[in-house]
Order: sequence, then C-alpha cells, then structure tokens
Amino acid sequence: MSERKDLTINVLARIGATFAASGLGVIGAGAIAGVPIGSAVFMAGIAGVATVVEGLSRAFLDDGKLTAAEINNVFSKVDRKSSKKESN
Repeated sequence: MSERKDLTINVLARIGATFAASGLGVIGAGAIAGVPIGSAVFMAGIAGVATVVEGLSRAFLDDGKLTAAEINNVFSKVDRKSSKKESN
C-alpha cells in the first residue's frame, strides 16, 4: 500500500508542477496581448493539467491500472509540448 501512496503523491506533485510550468510559460505572452497575468496563468495552468488528467484517464481505461511507465509517458508528452514551444 505504501508504494501506491508514494505513486499517488508523485502524480499529484507532478500535476502541480505541470500547472506551474504551463502557467508561468505564458506570463510574457499574456502581458503582450493585454490579458491580465493572473487569468493567463490560470487558464494555461488548467489547460496543462487537463491534458495530463486526460492522458492518465485514457491510460487507466486501457486496463484499469496505471503503471509508472504509463504515468511517465503522459507527463513526458506534456513536457515535450513545452520544449517545442520554447524552441520555436
């Protein structure tokens, strides 16, 4: 049971990091576009979290289990999106 608890804490912490990374990435763009910074950060953060939750849900639907590999795969897709934006 401890392993499951550790995995749950890890996923929740990574979801928080996804919110921060997605939200903080749009501060400059929001300021340039005239969107209030708080609104821009919140909307981008929620979009990042929604992408992760959708990916985790789809992985869970496959077999009713989430493995560490499936979880890492979902988070790596979100992280790659950020890396592609930064390189453009």
